[in-house]
Amino acid sequence: MSTTLERDTAARTGTVWNIDPAHTDVGFAVKHLMISTVRGRFAEVTGTIRLDGDDLTRASVEAEIAAASIDTRQEQRDTHLRSADFFEVERYPTIAFRSTRIEPLAGNRYRITGDLTIRDVTREVVLEGTDEGRGKDPWGGDRLAFSATTMIDRRDFGLTWNQALETGGVLVSTDIKITIDVQAVKAS
Repeated sequence: MSTTLERDTAARTGTVWNIDPAHTDVGFAVKHLMISTVRGRFAEVTGTIRLDGDDLTRASVEAEIAAASIDTRQEQRDTHLRSADFFEVERYPTIAFRSTRIEPLAGNRYRITGDLTIRDVTREVVLEGTDEGRGKDPWGGDRLAFSATTMIDRRDFGLTWNQALETGGVLVSTDIKITIDVQAVKAS
């Protein structure tokens, strides 16, 4: 396990990879009416991955998401999600993640611990990530890809709006499944 000092040294001496927003997807899934799943995504993602050689436990990740870029394929719902009931995008325009620790699991899988900030509330989250590989693009650039998943309780970030159902339960689940597919380009 790497220390903060080791990660900071890697950030200064390692390679920087810029997240490619055109080939990156941050999605989420939440139960609706306690019976079906609504899926959505955030269209605007930026950030960097810093590597110190091939030792991913010494890597770091920083990413920002434009909260207003939420897309559930239903404009009325998206407008509600941008409102003060949920993300309050006028006041809190970004969602941010900053890794604090990366630990190896089996094979090409890793446990990525970091700070997730939504609506100015920061909580530690743990993602299970997979190193999907590296390669050259047709234009000579170096690329790498990672995927990750986690589950959060939206109430931990001040996202508490809900409605009780006459049949019992609530309109929107508190558990949110997050899936991330990132492709990054090595900075020149």
